[in-house]
Amino acid sequence: MKDVARLAGVSTSTVSHVINNNRFVSDSIREKVNVAIGELNYAPSALARSLKINQTRTIGMLITSSSNPFYSEVVQGVERSCYERGYSLILCNTDGDEERMNRSIETLLQKRVDGLIMMFTEHHCPSQDTLSRYPSIPAVMMDWAPFAGLNDIIQDNAFIGGKMATEHLIEQGYRRIACIIGPTDKTTSTQRQDGYRQAMKEAGLVIPEGYEVTGDFEFSGGLTAMQQLLALPQRPDAVFAGNDAMAVGVYQAIYQQGLRIPQDIAVMGYDDIQLAQYLTPPLTTIHQPKDELGELAIDTLLHRLKDPEAEAQVLVLTPELVVRGSVGRKP
Repeated sequence: MKDVARLAGVSTSTVSHVINNNRFVSDSIREKVNVAIGELNYAPSALARSLKINQTRTIGMLITSSSNPFYSEVVQGVERSCYERGYSLILCNTDGDEERMNRSIETLLQKRVDGLIMMFTEHHCPSQDTLSRYPSIPAVMMDWAPFAGLNDIIQDNAFIGGKMATEHLIEQGYRRIACIIGPTDKTTSTQRQDGYRQAMKEAGLVIPEGYEVTGDFEFSGGLTAMQQLLALPQRPDAVFAGNDAMAVGVYQAIYQQGLRIPQDIAVMGYDDIQLAQYLTPPLTTIHQPKDELGELAIDTLLHRLKDPEAEAQVLVLTPELVVRGSVGRKP
């Protein structure tokens, strides 16, 4: 900036005003400064600016690795919200590796991101000791909640969503309803299963042995789980998959057996990823407000930056039923 100021014959503060456009500068002076910037090929240092104002205008986000499109859609919502609020997003994928996770967190914190957004499971998450070394950097947990009471948490009401999905199948006349559960170390997975069980109990329906199968929230997990269900002596006439990615695998298993959806087996998903509406038939599912999830996460972080002493919040979003063609009316 000193070199630019010297070449343009102005003060360094004037150069700063031109670059940041935060004070009035006459057109003639502004032109001189811009010409000097062009001749010297000068670019402002974001690092120097962040050190001066103690703010980097960046948000760090960590997620576990997954082929589940739900993650990418949530990330899109977070990135869009960051952009609209003048922030940049740095995304780290932990690939389910604890060492990589800790290294990524250290990198983000050392780069002085203004806040962290994390999507982990209860058994794959950073220690609170790691985060406590940087007490001024707020963190928001999305979808899963390993640090209840210590950080802001944003999640959907998975129990209500699981109950809503099962109730829709029951209302359409299905009685032999199976459930493909997600990983048992994820609270959202077990809450959806609890919702399924509650709906079956309230309807007076017994869950036959073998009708609850554990998956992994991935395409392949849904395929394997549905193959197990189809091998039962009495196969189900409907299945509730704990997420849409597993529901895609369910479709493949049903297709391999020469069966039809929903004529032979109805399929219910969860998440409402974009792919759901393009399956044949389109997937009936539970909609998670992914854009709202991302927007709320960023706004919660910004609120925390303004008021660091505010009490930690747990914000729960209400899921919605999206009816499409994979669930028919059973006679």
